[in-house]
Amino acid sequence: MHVTRRFSRLALGASALVLSATLAACGGANPDSSTPSPTPSASAAESAAPTPTPTPSREPVPVSNSIDAITVAGEPGAAPQVTIPTPFAIDETRTRTLVEGNADAPAAEADSIIEVDYVGVNARTGETFDSSWERGQPGMFSLEQVVPGFTKGLTGTKAGQRILIVMPGTDGYDSAGGRAPAIEVGDTLVFVADVRAVSTKDAVGAAETPTLPVTLGEADGKPTITIDTAATPPTELVAAPVIRGAQRPVAAEDYVMVKYRMYSWKTGEMVEDKFDAPVAGQISQTLEAWKQGIVGQPIGSRVVLVAPPSVGYEKASQNPPVEAGDTVVYVVDILFASAVA
Repeated sequence: MHVTRRFSRLALGASALVLSATLAACGGANPDSSTPSPTPSASAAESAAPTPTPTPSREPVPVSNSIDAITVAGEPGAAPQVTIPTPFAIDETRTRTLVEGNADAPAAEADSIIEVDYVGVNARTGETFDSSWERGQPGMFSLEQVVPGFTKGLTGTKAGQRILIVMPGTDGYDSAGGRAPAIEVGDTLVFVADVRAVSTKDAVGAAETPTLPVTLGEADGKPTITIDTAATPPTELVAAPVIRGAQRPVAAEDYVMVKYRMYSWKTGEMVEDKFDAPVAGQISQTLEAWKQGIVGQPIGSRVVLVAPPSVGYEKASQNPPVEAGDTVVYVVDILFASAVA
């Protein structure tokens, strides 16, 4: 039995895969493509005219260089009330932080994956065209895969932050020919977004020094585990963060992205190394040790798991190579978690 039955590889960095697409093979539902969202669908982009033009009968909207006239009411975590002096147009993508995020959390980069609740309003008509709150599920996507205004607006944000993003059509859906009938070419779009989680490339947070039955070290920028194989291994699960992240904790039904190393207590040798190739999957499909030891740990944490056979490998495994009844030790970096598949 592997650590998970349905994990799939996921590369990070400039060539990062979209987590939702990576995990679709794991049985997650696909979002409703009939509703406009910050992520233009492939079909919309392919069917767009090479040079889209505005609707001829449309009255021109005066272009503003300020978003001060747009007001937002409501508390983070609930759908906001957005008031726009329609018709409204903006000159370039502009933002205003409504609620600060967690100062200790990492800031989103242009290639980060984020989990976010948001509402989108057409600034010309004042009509809401998309709302994750109405759907009952947050959005989750790579900032490399959304419209330019969303990338510009969300880069630099942190978990817990509520932000107003106002973008001209050139940073919205103009290149896709609009999103008829809700959005025409040239329409300014207004988003209010609550950032729930931001992916990291490494564990990031406050260092902790728990008492462990193994020795944690580092070599070549990666964590190592040294085991006294002559010692008696623990009979109960040990789950201890050595770096505690500053984002929300992993939930029992979350999909997670991690990198980890795994060691055999019997031999003291590393038997699996996923530190250069992060993997992603649903936490409920992993070993019992992970269900108990990773759930509740904040995103961004580095966690040491010492898993006795009762929550790990009671039976032998060929991949990874583990003898029946061996205790295994993991060091895990939790890079991201989302309720969305």
